[in-house]
Amino acid sequence: MENIYDALRESHKRQRRLCRKILRIKGSVPEKQRTFKKLWVELEAHAAAEERFLYVPILMLDAGLSISRHALSEHHEIEELCDEVKQSDPKSAVWRKKTKALSEKVHHHLKEEETKFFQVSGKILSETRKKRLAVQYHANFEKMKKKFERN
Repeated sequence: MENIYDALRESHKRQRRLCRKILRIKGSVPEKQRTFKKLWVELEAHAAAEERFLYVPILMLDAGLSISRHALSEHHEIEELCDEVKQSDPKSAVWRKKTKALSEKVHHHLKEEETKFFQVSGKILSETRKKRLAVQYHANFEKMKKKFERN
């Protein structure tokens, strides 16, 4: 049975793939919009479920307070960058600049999370809890994904 970190890494792979893809798209506005929508849905659903089923349990413990706060602030920065991309014209250089900044921020956050947050939180959580959190994460991720796909 997978644990919370296995579940999160799967979403991280999708996020990285979509970030790379959005930067490679040249002229096709519909393709840019479709790819951004997929990335946005993935980021939003992932962040909501991850915050609920990993950050909050770790945030409640003294040893995880600082690292959880930092991770939450990065989620907020990513959300703000997504809003900026949404407000820009996909044909413009601004859109390209904003998607590049978003991709860089996502890659930075995922690397930091996998190399720092997972190690700290992995020492705090029991193996049983890690497995239970994976089940909760998946259920909430799917629910949130459906919600954001409708937007």
